[in-house]
Amino acid sequence: MTFFAEAAVLLGAAIIAVPLFQRLGLGSILGYLAVGLLLGPSLIGFISEPEEVLHFSEFGVVMLLFIIGLELEPSRLWGMRKRLFGLGLLQLFGCGVLLTPIGLALGLRWELAVLLGLILALSSTAFALQVLNEQRRLATPHGQTAFAILLFQDLAVIPLLALLPLFAGGVSAQGGDMWLDIGKGVGMVLAAIVFGRLVFPRVLALIARSGVHEVFTAAALFLVLTLALVMDWAGLSMALGAFLGGVMLADTIYRHELEANIEPFKGILLGLFFMAVGMSVNLALVFDNVFWVLGITLVLLAAKLVIIALVGMAARLPRQEIPRLATVIAQGGEFDFVLLSAAVSAGVFDQRIASLCIAAVTLSMALTPFLYRGGNHLADRMRETRPYDNDFGDETPPVLIAGLGRFGQMVARVLKLQDISFTALDPNITQVEFIRRFGSRIYYADATRLDVLRSAGLEHARVLVIAVDDEEAALTIARQVRTHYRQVKVFARARNRHHAWQLMEAGVDAVVRETFASSMEMSVEVLKGLGYPGSNALDAVRTFRDFDNQLLARTFMHRHDSEALMATERAAMAEFQTLFQQELGQGRGQEEAAEPSDVSVETSTEDVRR
Repeated sequence: MTFFAEAAVLLGAAIIAVPLFQRLGLGSILGYLAVGLLLGPSLIGFISEPEEVLHFSEFGVVMLLFIIGLELEPSRLWGMRKRLFGLGLLQLFGCGVLLTPIGLALGLRWELAVLLGLILALSSTAFALQVLNEQRRLATPHGQTAFAILLFQDLAVIPLLALLPLFAGGVSAQGGDMWLDIGKGVGMVLAAIVFGRLVFPRVLALIARSGVHEVFTAAALFLVLTLALVMDWAGLSMALGAFLGGVMLADTIYRHELEANIEPFKGILLGLFFMAVGMSVNLALVFDNVFWVLGITLVLLAAKLVIIALVGMAARLPRQEIPRLATVIAQGGEFDFVLLSAAVSAGVFDQRIASLCIAAVTLSMALTPFLYRGGNHLADRMRETRPYDNDFGDETPPVLIAGLGRFGQMVARVLKLQDISFTALDPNITQVEFIRRFGSRIYYADATRLDVLRSAGLEHARVLVIAVDDEEAALTIARQVRTHYRQVKVFARARNRHHAWQLMEAGVDAVVRETFASSMEMSVEVLKGLGYPGSNALDAVRTFRDFDNQLLARTFMHRHDSEALMATERAAMAEFQTLFQQELGQGRGQEEAAEPSDVSVETSTEDVRR
């Protein structure tokens, strides 16, 4: 079958499987793996040579490392050196020691068993970072620690590859060549740093001045592929070359443009990589040696979970972050395939041992999303490190704030500047301990409990601000307060229009949609950027704001009748279109005599139903 036919089938299968797996809560990675397993030689056999697909798709991992490098400025990377080498060495050698018995059980000599243990100690950069990106947890403490460990592992691939001839018995014959290869590798790393730091930014500047966007995209791809191929020629990791190139360009003005250009290629090729891993699974070998594969997988995961948990303790991570760290990088890595294949070629391992380990590594990768979900569940159970507060003191401020995240903090700052005292309740102990350092009156408490609200002084408060993130929690608080404390004015944060209707139904006094005010402010700037005078842009947006607030109230009565709701919205929009065009038409093409220096959309008392 032709290349284009194979590509069409792979893309079509991914389009169906990946959203389905996402909908089932299994994650995109398992979707790609399932597609690869289905189309690979073990089942349908649509792809007969998965090695070629795997080799090509490795550029997805390369581009992933390039984008990660773009997010790490050299100064920040230097600041990671203690975590990078300290935690990385601890994880690699600790896991290597615990995984050495696998090689001994397979009949290897002790030195070869140690080598196999070090190889299996590597984790999957592609899998772990994809999971962290999907969960938006790469910037968390456990995400940053995992990244430092994974980066060290990528660096460790270089000496492991260089040591293979020694284990093959070629020390005397190839000693000189080995040192020559090491010198060549070091030289290539230095050359990549110089090229990425001094030469290529000037090339990008010339291309940027030409204004041809597609050439800039071609230049970004050229940089990634060139550095990867040069490193590969030097016997190093292609991903290392791409990562160095990204780091060297991280503090240039082209960083975001490069990232935007590479991202689509990275996503497609990374998905192809996961499909290729699924294709590489030899089901016949797995079924013939199912107990060996399962045993290696269980020992691999158990050993790495223990060591990585100890590494998390050594890094002094918060206790709830440790299970997340351990479960996200407990699997085997994609570089295991490279090292095991190279070891077979060098005569270090036989094909059977390599195949069993590859099957176990692949199975451990497939289990990663489930492990990480379990780690998150355990972390959530460990979050409550102490009982909720029950002593709120004798002071009864006029304002009670439920939830002091980003939204609640803005309200709290305004109150503080106006010298209005408040009591804040939040169920995030880390947040509470951090904010309390600044002298705010905040307590570790669950505001959905009526007894907690009563103890916090709600019956003496004039205003309750509901600023919690969870929609159901906000509704629970609103309904309880309206039932038992009708004299208290309730202002609630709404996530969207539907949530606003639910809060209005619960009887709150004011509903503020969380992104509404900021979107209105942005609209003013957009209209000004299109040439509208500032006063006309402000009037137009204020008109729209008032109209949308009225529409929210008018559609509230039809919220359970979809036909009436659509009819009301159509009629309202038709009515407003003429008014809106008249408002904007007054300012089109006019010159503004004196524009205020700081124009913003003010919030009036009429906005309580936003």
